[in-house]
Amino acid sequence: MIAAFTEPAAQIIDPEYTVNPLSNYYLMAASVPFIGLIGTWVTEKILVPRLGPYKPSSDLEIDEETPITRQEVKALKWSFAATLAVLALFMLTIIPADGLLRGEVDPETGSRSFQPFYDSLVPIMFIVFFVAGLVYGIVAKTIKTDKDVADMTAKSMSTMGMYIVIAFVAAQFVAYFNWSNLGSVLAVKGSDGLKAIGFTGGPLLVAFIIVSSLVNLVMGSASAKWALLAPIFVPMLMLMGYSPETTQAAYRIGDSYSNILTPLLPYFPLVIVFAQKYVKKVGIGTLISMMLPYAIAFALVRIPMLLVWIWAKLPLGIEGPIYYTP
Repeated sequence: MIAAFTEPAAQIIDPEYTVNPLSNYYLMAASVPFIGLIGTWVTEKILVPRLGPYKPSSDLEIDEETPITRQEVKALKWSFAATLAVLALFMLTIIPADGLLRGEVDPETGSRSFQPFYDSLVPIMFIVFFVAGLVYGIVAKTIKTDKDVADMTAKSMSTMGMYIVIAFVAAQFVAYFNWSNLGSVLAVKGSDGLKAIGFTGGPLLVAFIIVSSLVNLVMGSASAKWALLAPIFVPMLMLMGYSPETTQAAYRIGDSYSNILTPLLPYFPLVIVFAQKYVKKVGIGTLISMMLPYAIAFALVRIPMLLVWIWAKLPLGIEGPIYYTP
């Protein structure tokens, strides 16, 4: 989603530049086991000892889990089979050299490119999940007519209303930013200023991550923040030699570990409601104090990992270079 904002920001400097949606995939996937391990350590060594044994109040009414029915198990199996079938069909359009989602022959490698596949990732994901949900609903008998499908789809799309509004406003902002040339001016002046004071390399990326995390405390939406930051920082760091993909990866790290610390996060009230189901006195302060150790630990893991990744000159993802050369 944020790659859609990174690309037009990069085109302020290079009009032909494109950003692959999977350009940060390798870095993000590699961070999963480290985040899992450090999260477990924080839970076991810091949070659980601090909270002590759980003593539910007598007035709490905790719903018991409803067992999965045989019909639902059957529906899950059919849904899984349908998902595999759809994935197999898509593989037939990718693996063969003359597949439907293969592009022109790359003169450097001699093989046909995967660019049409990369450009089709969003509709492919939609089709895969739609088929899986449709088959499950039909077999589980929660979908009986096409009207049920329309109602469920409308209910799901209603949650996208906020993002659609943000995307519209962000698109106007980026377009006017490009038209005014403010992006180019700020990028050139900013990069010249940073070079003049010798603020480059790893310290520059760490500073940008910290700025992103601080902005995250006053603006919860990741896409809205990036719509404001990308037209400024992406061109600026491009002029300093860093690719838009690297700037995007740094932003994603800064945006991630401080999310649960801001009450402006859309899911923050939801987390409190779930917590109050088990402990009535849980509030904003309680949740922030419990999540602070996680935020600090994740920052201490992910920031050094990004620096080591860049030092080792590993690709950030598919078509995810670290450096940019004009």
